[in-house]
Amino acid sequence: MSKTYKVVGIGNAVSDVIAQASDTFLDHMGIEKGIMQLIERERAEVLYAAMDGRTETPGGSVANTIAGLGTLGIKSAFVGRVADDALGRTYARTLADEGTAFPNGPVEGTALPTSRSMIFVSPDGERSMNTYLGISSEVSPDDVPTDVLADTDYVFLEGYLFDKDPGKAAFYHAAEIAHDAGAKVGISLSDPFCVDRHREDFRKLVSGAMDFVICNEAELLSLYEMDDLDAALTACASECELVVCTCSGDGVLIKSGDTRIHVPVQEITPVDATGAGDQFAAGFLYGLVTGQTLEVAGKMGCAAAGEVIRHMGPRPVSDLRAIFAGQGLI
Repeated sequence: MSKTYKVVGIGNAVSDVIAQASDTFLDHMGIEKGIMQLIERERAEVLYAAMDGRTETPGGSVANTIAGLGTLGIKSAFVGRVADDALGRTYARTLADEGTAFPNGPVEGTALPTSRSMIFVSPDGERSMNTYLGISSEVSPDDVPTDVLADTDYVFLEGYLFDKDPGKAAFYHAAEIAHDAGAKVGISLSDPFCVDRHREDFRKLVSGAMDFVICNEAELLSLYEMDDLDAALTACASECELVVCTCSGDGVLIKSGDTRIHVPVQEITPVDATGAGDQFAAGFLYGLVTGQTLEVAGKMGCAAAGEVIRHMGPRPVSDLRAIFAGQGLI
């Protein structure tokens, strides 16, 4: 029997606030370039006020992936927490307008506001994220809707949620429900610093409850504490059915059992790298759920990432299916 959803994502529901900024500005504001830093509410207010020409859009890593799948016509749902405030109501409404189900809805009567990430984009396209987690990091097993997780083909989890124990418990709970219903479950490792914080837990998750892992080179090397990418890829593939590792300008490495695939990428000068990894995951998952080969799925991921780095913001503005067709992928 076919499922209602093709992919259900669980992650931080974060409103992205994006502005361009010079390296001098980053130094002046004490912002470390190129990484995601967790900040407190007071620091969030200071950085928000300092942003010039900001744009606001619903975000969060896995939420961006799910939204990308929605633009591709894939029936999907996103599980996360937003407050019943202006940002939270906009977040929920935008997901619905984009065709993504949001089963939880805004939470009323909470002291924590909707999460937001101040993203400063450098002239070279590198992004520096400063995230105030607010209510989104409070995801727990109580937020995992059994009817939704039992009614999907794939579940995609966001590593950032591992920063709190209830988030870890939510992942295991979701994986159990999904596996019992015959679904595949995978995780985005999210960030090398996130892997550093939770290496032991991630290793247990990858070798146990996960069917696939999507990561970048730095995250994979951190996970196995190795300097050799091929060795880390082989180690991960020995523990998990499918490993997909993006290597920036060097393309993508995919390993499943004895199969190793390298997908090259077109060199592009990025306007804004925000969401590139998220949209790679959207393109790759689109390939998986539509029955493409791993190589074609990898090419779809690269095409989706290539679209999003050509403009400001973490979500596609062009028709990804048209891009796939133009590259002979569909």
